[in-house]
Amino acid sequence: MTTPPAASEGHLPVMLAEVLATLAPRDGATYADGTFGGGGYAGAILAAAACTLYAIDRDPEAIARGAALAARFPGRIHLLEGRFGDLLGLMQRAGIARLDGVVLDLGVSSFQLDEAARGFSFRADGPLDMRMEKAGKSAADLVNTLPESELADMLFSLGEERHARRIARAIVAARRAAPITTTFRLAELIRAVTPRDPSGIDRATRSFQALRIAVNDELGEVERGLEAAAQLLAPGGRLVVVAFHSLEDRIVKRFMAARAGRAGGASRHDPGALAGPAAPAEYRLLTPRALRPGNAETAANPRARSARLRALERLPAHRLPPEHLPPERDAA
Repeated sequence: MTTPPAASEGHLPVMLAEVLATLAPRDGATYADGTFGGGGYAGAILAAAACTLYAIDRDPEAIARGAALAARFPGRIHLLEGRFGDLLGLMQRAGIARLDGVVLDLGVSSFQLDEAARGFSFRADGPLDMRMEKAGKSAADLVNTLPESELADMLFSLGEERHARRIARAIVAARRAAPITTTFRLAELIRAVTPRDPSGIDRATRSFQALRIAVNDELGEVERGLEAAAQLLAPGGRLVVVAFHSLEDRIVKRFMAARAGRAGGASRHDPGALAGPAAPAEYRLLTPRALRPGNAETAANPRARSARLRALERLPAHRLPPEHLPPERDAA
């Protein structure tokens, strides 16, 4: 086996040991990393087994970074620019009908957060952008054009921001004087009209989260990506998902429970609800409870603190109940 490539400083793949242990890469298998990012998971999977990996990312900069990994593992990694929600289409175009495993690391990557020019973070001033693909409407477009009521609803539903109406009112008043185009201006405006958070998190955090999710349709991507990954799994194949906030994790939890035959409450962001009646239990939960990072990891990488890992396995045919097996053909 090859030694895994070292992660770039500040860009540590979260719960890497747990992801590898759950995915259990094996020689000759085919995997997909739907959120390539900095290549931390991809490099470790390729190093763990003589397998083939399809690395997907909607961010063209992430795909460009993958060239070094492609040189390290020639012929074994295929870089595909696109959304993991389009996993079915991407694999079809690549000629792949089944996958032995899929890994999804949801949310924004460290590279995107740390680059001020991408506008994802208020830690440094930059254009209010947040587009992972560098195309389509930006965060500035939403902030400066959405009606006050829609802006408030978005901040509340996607950011779980309790002061959403107050913030929306302040944004609309401020943009009348001049468009809001930078991360610092928006963050300062939010801090000026909201009380300090008892948890100690910055008062702009939830609003920035909501804008990023809306700009990139992240919850829709999660729904589509989970559905596609489950369809593509070969018998014995595994889907491993790392989520970082409650909205994403709730979707993952309900989807996996439904696929494993466990009833769950309906949700407008529940992909299982889109499929109509519950499918036969062709899957089993590998994580009845979400796995969490250990104390050592959270001390070394504070961004890991909110991570939750959940996993689902497609049952081999011999483990399905008889009523779920295809009928035998009559003898000739």
